[in-house]
Amino acid sequence: MLGIFSIVTTEILPIGLLTAIGHDFGVSDGTAGLMMTTPGVLAAVAAPTVTLATARVDRRLMLCALVLLLAVANFLAAGAPGYGLVLLSRVLVGIVVGGFWSIGAGLAERLVRPEAVGRATAVIFSAVPLGSVLGVPAGTYIGDLAGWRTALVVTGALALAVFALTALVTPALPAVGRATRPHVLRAVARRTHTRFALLVTFLIVLAHFGTYTYVTPFLERVTRVTSPGVITLFLLIYGAAGIVGNFLGGATVRRRPRATLGVAAGLLAAATLLLPVVGLGDVGALALLIVWGIGYGAVPVSVQAWFARSAPDAPEAASVLFTASFQATISLGALAGGAVLDSTSPSAVMTIGGATAVLVVLVAWLHFAKGPQWPGPAA
Repeated sequence: MLGIFSIVTTEILPIGLLTAIGHDFGVSDGTAGLMMTTPGVLAAVAAPTVTLATARVDRRLMLCALVLLLAVANFLAAGAPGYGLVLLSRVLVGIVVGGFWSIGAGLAERLVRPEAVGRATAVIFSAVPLGSVLGVPAGTYIGDLAGWRTALVVTGALALAVFALTALVTPALPAVGRATRPHVLRAVARRTHTRFALLVTFLIVLAHFGTYTYVTPFLERVTRVTSPGVITLFLLIYGAAGIVGNFLGGATVRRRPRATLGVAAGLLAAATLLLPVVGLGDVGALALLIVWGIGYGAVPVSVQAWFARSAPDAPEAASVLFTASFQATISLGALAGGAVLDSTSPSAVMTIGGATAVLVVLVAWLHFAKGPQWPGPAA
């Protein structure tokens, strides 16, 4: 959980520091959004590549190596003299994201008793909203006080601490059972449930990161929030709502995976579609950010559960496909949102993202209407 927390914080911290970093290097907000695009592209490639290449390597060793690389990436960006080196550091972040998520997201069953696997998985995935509620606002606050470079140094130090803890307290996790191989990934990807999972992942992540990446420019230009401290507070409250959404989603997703994701997407759609209208003032924008946070907080656990239900016989392969599709779409969403922002307005970004989220609701309903049976648990 701490490893994923440090990774999520590093990956999405540029959302809070976007305008500051862009200003220092003289690039537009859309170009600065490449800091979100780059890790997603690399993570999508790294998820299957790292998992397949290290299929027989002790998982604790891999987790330690990846989180150490995360620290290096943060320190590299903190000392970057030019924007190109910042993007290079984000390449390293992408490798870490893809490798760590694919290996670590499904380890709960090896770390706790069988009856505690569900709760342990919820704890692991709570790192996603915690990265929003604690990591990003704290990093943004540090950036406001001491500069964005200091914020990256702090996140690098956090990664070093996680590395030390992982090495000291995580038990040995030698590769066991059926190794993940290319033919296993292909077989899982051909299943009907998996294809639906890939489609809803593409749409919901595109909708969220195409909009949330540029929430700071929206608050500055449309809501007219002039104080960086107020934006930090808004992001903090959004993250707190995300924690609520994570645990609400975790409580219902095992019984109703389609309904949970559909409701989450509906909340996200409502928030982003209404922001250009209701979000013209502080109160309206904050209220919709709370709705948005609750909705998106349930998304990662819902999508992961859908993939897991689709392939109970190949959990690591399902985790690889989840990570690769999720991260690839983060990059596409940030890139598409940046293109729309540079050519139109923050309000247009929100409207298009909201319309995309509506499609997720329709796809989840279509999967329900088709009525395919979920595969049984692994023998």
